[in-house]
Amino acid sequence: MTRRLVITGLGATTPLGGDVPTLWQNALAGTPGATTLDYDWVEEYSLPVSFAAEAAVAPSEVLSRPETRRMDRSTQLGMVASREAWADAGLADADVDGDRLGVSFATGIGGVWTLLDSWDTLRERGPRRVMPMTVPMLMPNGAAGAISLDLGARAGARTAVSACASGTEALDVAIRMIREGEADIVMAGGTEAAIHPLPLAAFSSMQALSRRNDDPAAASRPYDVDRDGFVMGEGAGALVIESEEHAKARGARIYAELAGAGVSSDAHHITAPDPEALGATRALNRALESAEAEVSEVTHVNAHATSTPVGDKPEYAALRSSFGDHLDSVCVSATKSQTGHLLGAAGAVESVLTTLALHERRAPVTINLENQDPDLPLDVVTGAPRQLPAGDQVAVCNSFGFGGHNSVVAFRTV
Repeated sequence: MTRRLVITGLGATTPLGGDVPTLWQNALAGTPGATTLDYDWVEEYSLPVSFAAEAAVAPSEVLSRPETRRMDRSTQLGMVASREAWADAGLADADVDGDRLGVSFATGIGGVWTLLDSWDTLRERGPRRVMPMTVPMLMPNGAAGAISLDLGARAGARTAVSACASGTEALDVAIRMIREGEADIVMAGGTEAAIHPLPLAAFSSMQALSRRNDDPAAASRPYDVDRDGFVMGEGAGALVIESEEHAKARGARIYAELAGAGVSSDAHHITAPDPEALGATRALNRALESAEAEVSEVTHVNAHATSTPVGDKPEYAALRSSFGDHLDSVCVSATKSQTGHLLGAAGAVESVLTTLALHERRAPVTINLENQDPDLPLDVVTGAPRQLPAGDQVAVCNSFGFGGHNSVVAFRTV
């Protein structure tokens, strides 16, 4: 019998708010998170894109000064989200067996600020001025390691690094850790802090970013005929995942069931998605199979929907291939229109939103969709949150990343 997993704690720090209640309130209200960047380096490097979606609350406002000095910003954000999720699960003062507690925390890029700032220090001031903590701060597994130390988690601290699919793939790892008997609880999520001149310049060079410098709030436009690229975002999302028997034994509040996950790869192109969406379709089908769910049970999708001209179409093809005519009865939220694209944290934050959508029976809105692409005939939630039906149902969260990584997570009401 497949071991059942449930979600008992949620945490997030994002462009829409520094905690989950604020994120959820703004996601329902349709609040844009992108703003013009007020840094000298934007003009110094003549960046073609001068806006992004920064975290609404700086992690330095939450963490102690010694902690911020010893962590890259990406790890800081992950720590803030994980501590909120841990407290939300009612575990802050609990006696948790560390040998049965794991961490699965992802990132797409990792400590890019530490890496590039340290390179500047080396060139300008010499090797003796490079910080001793540079390597632990820049390594992609820095957040997973720091969170495992913070929680005393000894069942394993793992890091999925699968570009923009990383955050949802972390949940797949958590599922496997618990179902295979390695842990009873896993702190799972993703984090990213890459609003730095080099990533901005690089994504701009490949024409992946929107150029709407005059109107950042309206720049992310999933499914709109005038979409011209994604908006860089930063933040972190965290979910406490437990076996159902462990959660019930301690009387935990349960948000939803983490029912299953599916992972695949395109083997098509290093950045472009497979236009036939064969890999994405396999990931969707595997997630439903893992969840032991029928297509007819799905009522809601939190879509990857980055707002790139080419990226939105294959995802639609995958949804249509997997769901068939039932897709016309599924409401779709494209929350990157509000948060921007959080890269390796995107799937984790969107999983938090998908969990809350099922728990509260409301799907968050998609903003900036003024003229829907006729080639993408989806029932997109716009204007106001959509009421989800009563009864048992399934929602899925899609993430697709450079390298051809596809990851889909399925959630079920409880």
